[in-house]
This record gives sequence, structure tokens and C-alpha cells, in this order.
Amino acid sequence: MNLLLSLSLMLVVIALLLAVAGLLYHGRRSQQASATLQSALDSVKHIAPESTAPRSWWQQRLADLSAIGQHFEGSRVQKALLAPEDRLLLEQVGWNHTTGTAVFLALRIILALALPVLGLLLVRPQGGQALIVLLVGFALGILLPKLVLRTWATRLRKKVDDELPLLIDLLRLLQGVGFSIDQSLQMVGEKLHIAVPVLGKELQLANSAYTRGRSREQSLRRLSESFGNDDLRSLMQMILQVHQHGGAVQEPLKQFGMRLREQRRMKMKEKVGKLSVKMTVVMMVTLLPALMLVLGGPAIISLVNAVRGM
Repeated sequence: MNLLLSLSLMLVVIALLLAVAGLLYHGRRSQQASATLQSALDSVKHIAPESTAPRSWWQQRLADLSAIGQHFEGSRVQKALLAPEDRLLLEQVGWNHTTGTAVFLALRIILALALPVLGLLLVRPQGGQALIVLLVGFALGILLPKLVLRTWATRLRKKVDDELPLLIDLLRLLQGVGFSIDQSLQMVGEKLHIAVPVLGKELQLANSAYTRGRSREQSLRRLSESFGNDDLRSLMQMILQVHQHGGAVQEPLKQFGMRLREQRRMKMKEKVGKLSVKMTVVMMVTLLPALMLVLGGPAIISLVNAVRGM
């Protein structure tokens, strides 16, 4: 019985390894075929290919993963492993395009196949434990890319929330020196993006889309909807209204910034109040016993000495 179980586990491991190797090989072949087709099209059109710098190891691996993920595009596997929530997270980190979704899908598939094999090789389970290791490895392979993506998106949302007051101040400053709202957005995206790295990059993308012919509303859609920030959405709506109807925006920006800072001040007070309650419990657990020992210690020692003297 043990021999049959060992043979079956070995066959499962070999099958998973072959599946991972097959995916990598097919991805590499697809990438080579795409490169060959592009070269043929360039030669037919008599267009000299542009000289590109050699890609780094990291870029090459991303290209391989993208080729693997594109193989499952439109399949049931993509529908099962790429939920609307995953697309929203990819949108927040700026990866909701063909390459980004393909890389995310390929990572989930490869890890779901590789982690069970790795678990069997490292743990070497016996009996029914092998099935548990396979299931846990498969679940971790599916969940790990999403957990990493969610952590990345959370950090970006936190940075956006921290940079928003400074963005309002920069727009106010540019409006005060006579810039229009479009010129202010261009200046923040091109010259002042160092002060607000995340929002500055997003404004660069929005300005680029606006230059290529999209409307201002379409170019600012990502800033309004992707990060789930109500204050940022309100700011973008204010900018769109000024862009469409004109008018001075310096005073509304000032009022908006003051309201935003007041809200943050109130949130900070609330956090401080909660922290003081938590610190009271900590002081009771840690400081009170030490204080009782310092205050009552001499009396206890005197009492012990008196009892011994009797």
C-alpha cells in the first residue's frame, strides 16, 4: 500500500513538473514566434527596425510570463483566476493592460503548480498528509500573487492619501501665479512630480492621454475612480468643472485644502484618543506591578525581618 502511494505521489510530482516546463517552453516559443512575425512584417514593409537596448534579466522573465499568460487569454482559466476584484487591484497599480493581466495570470498558474511540488519535496509527507500538502500548496499558489498585489495597491492608496494635500497646495500656488488649470496640471506632471511621486506619475499619464486626443474627463478617469479616494474624486470633479465652465479655482482649492486638513486633524485626534485608552491597559499590566513592588517592597522586607526576629 505504501509503495503504491509513493508511486502515485511520484507520478503527480512528475506531471506537475512537466506541466510547468511545458508552460515555460510554450511561452518562450510564443514569444519567439511573435518576434519572428514582427521581423517579417518589418521586412515586408521595408521598415528598418529601431535599435533597442538589450532587455535585462527581469524584463526577459516578465516577457516570458506574459507569453504564458496570453496563452490562456479568453479561456475558462482566465475567467476563474482573474476576477473583477483582481482587475480593480491591477488598475490601482497601473497593470490593467494586456501584459500586466497576462503576467498576473501566469504567476498564479505557475505557483499553483510549483508550490505543491515544492511542498512534497521539502516536507516528504506520508499517507493522507500528501493530499493536504498538495491542497495547501495549490491554495497558496493561487492566493500569494493576489495578496502581494493587494499589499502593493494598499501602499499606493496610502501614498495617494498622503500626497493629496500637497497636490492641492501646488495647484493653488500655480493658480496664484496666473497659470490656467491645464497649465497647472502640465506643470505638476512634468516639473513638480518629484514632490508628489504617485500623483505626479498619474498626472503625467493623464496629460499624455489628453495630448493624444482624449477629453479631459477621460484622461482623469483613472485618478477619479481607481484609487477609491473620495477626496481625490472631489478634486478631479472640481478640476473638470473649471475646465469646462472656466472661473477662478484658487479660493475653492483653499477651502478644499482647509477642509481636508481639518478632517485629517479630527482623525488624528480620534486615533490619539484610542491610543490613550490602549496605553492605559498597557500601563496597568506593566507599570502597576513594578510600582507596587517599589512602594510595598520595603514594608514587606521590614515585616519579614520582624517575623524572623520573633
